[in-house]
Amino acid sequence: MENIVELINVTKTFKDFSINKMDLQVKKGFVTGFIGANGAGKSTTIKMMMNLLKPDDGEVKLFGMDYTTHEKAIKERIGFVYDGNVFFEGLNLKDIKHIVGPAYKRWDDTLFYQYVDKFELPLNKAIKTFSKGMQMKASLAIALSHHAELIIMDEPTAGLDPIFRRELLDILQELMIDNDRTIFFSTHITTDLDRIADYIAFMQGGNLVFNQSIHDIDENYALVKGGLDLLDKDTEKAFVHVRRASTGFEALTNNLSAVKNIFGDTVIIERATLEDIMYYMKGGVHYV
Repeated sequence: MENIVELINVTKTFKDFSINKMDLQVKKGFVTGFIGANGAGKSTTIKMMMNLLKPDDGEVKLFGMDYTTHEKAIKERIGFVYDGNVFFEGLNLKDIKHIVGPAYKRWDDTLFYQYVDKFELPLNKAIKTFSKGMQMKASLAIALSHHAELIIMDEPTAGLDPIFRRELLDILQELMIDNDRTIFFSTHITTDLDRIADYIAFMQGGNLVFNQSIHDIDENYALVKGGLDLLDKDTEKAFVHVRRASTGFEALTNNLSAVKNIFGDTVIIERATLEDIMYYMKGGVHYV
C-alpha cells in the first residue's frame, strides 16, 4: 500500500518540547485522523509536512520526494485547509482566485466555481464577513480547485457549531469517493473521526503512540471493569493503565485477546472510544 507521507526517524527540539524520532506513514486513498491533546506535537508535525519547519534530524517525504529538491512539485499536489482565514480580510473569493490560481499549474476555474456554488459561498463579499465555517469551506474550495491529491487539515472543526461540523464531515466523506485523494485530519475532537477516519495516528508528549487502522483499534483496545481481587502484578500486564476505586477497577487494554484469555467472563469488556484511549494513555503509555 502506497504511502503519500513518510516521516522517517524525525526529531525536532525546542526549548521545552521535542518530537522524538517519529516514524509516521500516511497511506494513499484513506482518511488518517491525527489525534492528541493540545501541545502533543500535532501542529509541529504538520508544519514539518508542509516544510514550514525543518526537522533537526530524520527525513520528511511526500509522494516519495523530499523538499530539498522537489519543493514546488510537492506543493502542487497538496492543499492545506486552515482553521481560520489566512487571506487579507478585505479580499473576496474572486480576488483570491486571481491571486492563488496562477500559482498552480493544474488550477481549474470551472472546478473552483463548482465548489463555490456547492458550498454556497458568496463570490463578491469580503472574507472578513464570512463565518468561521464559511472560511473553512473557502479554504477547502481553493485546495480542491488545483486538484490537490493530499488535503491536510489542522483542527478544521474546532470552534464550529455541531450542525456545520456534521456538514463538513459529510463533504469530506463525499470527497473520498475518489480513491486518488488522501486526507490527513488533525483534531482533538475525536468523535468527528468515528465517522470518517480509516486510520488513527495518536500523538502524546511529542511521541507517536500508535498509527493503526480503525479496525485494528476496535479489535485490540477495550475498557475492562472488574473487582480489585482480580488484579495482581501479572494480570496488570494486560493493561495500559488501571484506575482503582473502592468498587473495583477500570482499565484500558491494547491486547483484548490477552484480557479474554486471562480473565474470561469474570470482567466486563466495553468498546474503548478514541477519547477513552486518549484519557487513559495519560496515565501510562506503551510507545511503539
